[in-house]
Amino acid sequence: MAAPGAESSSPRAPRETRQARMEALARLPVFFGLEGRRVLVAGGGEPAAWKAELLSAAGARVEVIAPAVCEDIWRLAGAPTHGPIAVHVRDWHPDDIEGAALAIGDFEDAAEAERFSAAARAAGVPVNVIDRPALCDFTFGAIVNRSPLVVGISTDGAAPVFGQAVRAKIEALLPSGFRAWAQAAKTWRAAVTERGLSFHARRAFWERFAAKALSEPHRAPEEADRAALFAAIEIEGTAPQGRSGAGGSVVLVGAGPGDPELLTLKAVRALQSADVVLYDDLVSGAILDFARREAKKMLVGKTGYGPSCKQDDINALMVELAREGRRVVRLKGGEPMIFGRAGEEIAHCRAAGVPVEVVPGISSPQGAASRLVTSLTHRDHARRLQFVTAHARDGKLPADLDFKALSDKAATTVVYMPRRTLPDLVRNLLAAGIEPATPAVAIFSVTRPEEKVVIATVASLTEAVTRAVDAGAEGPCLVLYGHALSEVAAQDLPQAAEAARG
Repeated sequence: MAAPGAESSSPRAPRETRQARMEALARLPVFFGLEGRRVLVAGGGEPAAWKAELLSAAGARVEVIAPAVCEDIWRLAGAPTHGPIAVHVRDWHPDDIEGAALAIGDFEDAAEAERFSAAARAAGVPVNVIDRPALCDFTFGAIVNRSPLVVGISTDGAAPVFGQAVRAKIEALLPSGFRAWAQAAKTWRAAVTERGLSFHARRAFWERFAAKALSEPHRAPEEADRAALFAAIEIEGTAPQGRSGAGGSVVLVGAGPGDPELLTLKAVRALQSADVVLYDDLVSGAILDFARREAKKMLVGKTGYGPSCKQDDINALMVELAREGRRVVRLKGGEPMIFGRAGEEIAHCRAAGVPVEVVPGISSPQGAASRLVTSLTHRDHARRLQFVTAHARDGKLPADLDFKALSDKAATTVVYMPRRTLPDLVRNLLAAGIEPATPAVAIFSVTRPEEKVVIATVASLTEAVTRAVDAGAEGPCLVLYGHALSEVAAQDLPQAAEAARG
């Protein structure tokens, strides 16, 4: 989360970051357009029959050549799924491969399989030899069919059963009604193009289309839906072409405490529609991976007491980018509306007339409670949950903290950014009458792989945190204290810092 304290004495400018766009791929996922094109299947067994059915479904003109053909192939040839299937009862010949879009072979004899693969490659035809990956230019993966929405899954032949399990999972997640929405998208695309919309208006149309499909997947889209989508982008002022800055906006998105699996679905959708992502140091690369690949990523981080971008520079950059017509995502660690300086950014956008919205995130205290497996509002211990920052504009403990309220034994207190001012905080709490034995926990890098938990009491907390830091604990620190934390069991927390126990 962005520190609410004074700007660093060593400011830095926002800068674009270059991240790897794609890790190494075992196979390149491609989708062949086979409508009306000839595809050769050499082999007459059941594996060949399944490949012939897939190819026919894709609209290919399938030619099956084999000295013996199973009953399934004859049945398919009599009633093909889509493209025609012709059967030739004879041995294949290299001339059969010439001019084919693809060549698929099904052979028991290894030498025959090698000869077929070599002939196809010599003819420049992509080849697949069933169950012989070394002889293949491409493979057939598991398929989820909501055509024209098609999902292909490959394990590069390493674990076909695992691929099938993944396919079953995706099948359960994708409603069958997506088929109708995908077909509507295919049908409507020409109409969208003909309207002469700007790039941002076209994308706004399809973003709204996708949102509607996701929210109403079990009904078929109608012409009234298309009219409503066009009307919506015209109301937003994104339809006319050539208007500088049309359609620009800012979305403040909570990235959660660190674990990318804690991102909300709405946060993922915002990232996938972003033109520019302005992100903090606390946002991990795994979370940035959810952003649209074409989006520009710019680090505008704040590091508390380290080099930081000035808030005024961040505010100005957001507005400048939005006025260029870009959809700007301001990605903040945790929940942006809790000690994230969101108020200043919202006010600046509003003053500039830039549309701004907020996508909430899982807060660090919520992440901490989940990792501690402890309710912060246990009815036997807490009547109130209070958040406070230990970092004022001058970098010191805020002078206006109500230590009587912060010492309330019926409250659970969460302290943001306590590292530098922790000794002063503890000293003031003890002076205000808090029980020295009140349970306390400090968590570094909550929900991240490097997370460390320090279990202590209020009286011993400063020393325990110092030992943990000396032992290597690092990252943003959150302190929680109150009797609700008496439920925390150190033996159940493998991430507890050894140096903090005792």
